[in-house]
Amino acid sequence: MLLANRRLRTALPLVIAVVALAVGWGLSVGLSGYYVFLAISSVTAIIAVLGLGVVTGSAGIIALSQLTFAAIGAWVVAWMSVNEIPGGFPVWLLAGGVAGGLAGILIGLPALRLRGVNLAVVTLGFAAAFDVMLIQIQFPGSVDGIPVSRPELFSSDREYFFFAVIVLVLCALLISWLQRSRIGSSWKAVAFSERGTAAVGQSVSSAKLSAFAVSAALGGISGGLIAGQVQLPFASSFAPLQSLALYILAVMSGAYLIDMAIFGGILWVLVPELLKKWGVPQDWGFVVFGLLGIQALTSGTNLGEGIRNLFRKRSRKRLVEGADLTAHEVGTSVLDVFAVPEAANPVPADAPPVLEVVDLGVQFGALKALDGVSLQVRPRSIMGLIGPNGAGKSTFVDAVSGFLPQHTGTVLLDGQDITRLAPAARARLGLRRTFQQDRVPPQLTVESYVRFVTRECIDNDELTDALTFLGCPAPEERLSTVDVGTRRLIEVAAAVLSGPKVLILDEPAAGLSHDEHLQFGQRLSRIPSRFDTAIVIIEHDLDLVRTVCTEITVLDFGRVLAQGPQQEVLDDPAVIAAYMGDAEINS
Repeated sequence: MLLANRRLRTALPLVIAVVALAVGWGLSVGLSGYYVFLAISSVTAIIAVLGLGVVTGSAGIIALSQLTFAAIGAWVVAWMSVNEIPGGFPVWLLAGGVAGGLAGILIGLPALRLRGVNLAVVTLGFAAAFDVMLIQIQFPGSVDGIPVSRPELFSSDREYFFFAVIVLVLCALLISWLQRSRIGSSWKAVAFSERGTAAVGQSVSSAKLSAFAVSAALGGISGGLIAGQVQLPFASSFAPLQSLALYILAVMSGAYLIDMAIFGGILWVLVPELLKKWGVPQDWGFVVFGLLGIQALTSGTNLGEGIRNLFRKRSRKRLVEGADLTAHEVGTSVLDVFAVPEAANPVPADAPPVLEVVDLGVQFGALKALDGVSLQVRPRSIMGLIGPNGAGKSTFVDAVSGFLPQHTGTVLLDGQDITRLAPAARARLGLRRTFQQDRVPPQLTVESYVRFVTRECIDNDELTDALTFLGCPAPEERLSTVDVGTRRLIEVAAAVLSGPKVLILDEPAAGLSHDEHLQFGQRLSRIPSRFDTAIVIIEHDLDLVRTVCTEITVLDFGRVLAQGPQQEVLDDPAVIAAYMGDAEINS
């Protein structure tokens, strides 16, 4: 079933591409005069909006300089045409896209440190500065009246429109492939949570820069097509205010969805034409886009996602009974199917620890959050890390996983010192973690998220077995449709399938009912033997801790209060007094 779905997802864009080419050819034959010019303008706008959808919609980055990248692409194409560089217009167009992509990487560098409005100011400032420079240097050939040469086989307006459609189809296929790949998943993950992205071994910097590069490259291609369309490009076609309006249009329409990027590009040309026909100044088009953008930003959704959510809700209503039955059947049978004897993979008593933390300390000003914390985790074991609120458990996890690099002490993973490594590097070496907060990007499906976390290193059977083992939804289910507790299970399943040496679970059972807690505990106790990994679990539910943990470490005020076998630690009077209280222990 999974293989059939993947083949369908691969074949469908190709079928749509063929249909789009047929429609484009039909329009190139049927349209005439000014309408051909408007159609070319729509195609170039669609490509620009499609690129903007990558950086704003998929990666969640505010970028207000898309038409500046278009201007760079147009300038390169004009320069190569004037200087008669070999290769012809297709090569020039590709060079314009590459130039735009390189410029996007340079502008994307501030995105590694800046967020939100600050980044918006940087990108808009770049657009304004380049606009001033472009007015001074002008486009090559514009002063002397030397037009940009079109492709030999597509020299007329009708033919050039069909050429633009071909370029659009190729760009759309590229974006469709990228969105379904690990690169596209990394964009969506960064948009939802940078910490969650780093924790699964994906470089946040690479994800952001790749989004900027692809977006700007499409902007450059769009500008190159504009240069071939008008043949004498001018700076006024790429004004910063138009970049701002284009961004609003992309946000409003949901331009990370290819069909909505097409809608947005058509709207970009249609609205000014309608205003012109009605005798309204075309600048009012910016007002229209602004109002639509405000509505999208305040509602937290966009037109494309809203339409899709409507269809999904109707589909779920028809399938809810069957889905409930399937979930019940899986939940009642999974433990029998996947039960693994604890002695199946015995660990020698003298085996070296897979994770060793030595004298770990974290200080915030005068407050010592952690003070000399040391512990060892044996291979294929489950250690519980407990303590009252404020004991330093979350700080410990952040320090060990690399999110608090200012700590003191040493962290060894399978004997290798990882103390100075970044979170993503630690994750790639085999130290994975989950979070208390939801860090699972809702834009992905269960399958695409798991494959993103595991770096595509699993087959369909492994994926299906692990999801069933942990009682997760079907692979094709969208994460936005499942509850928080179930997303926690999916996060654990993905982390386990990545093959970590050590997996740190930060309150993984939060959001589950009592019965689900018990089932999860039974499954969790089988993970070390089944998947050859050690687990450190931070959990307030003592029933779950008693069920799965063989050893326990107790933190109190940032120090190790007790450490050792489960029952020995839980019976320690100091632990009873500091954490649980006499009444709870006696019960």
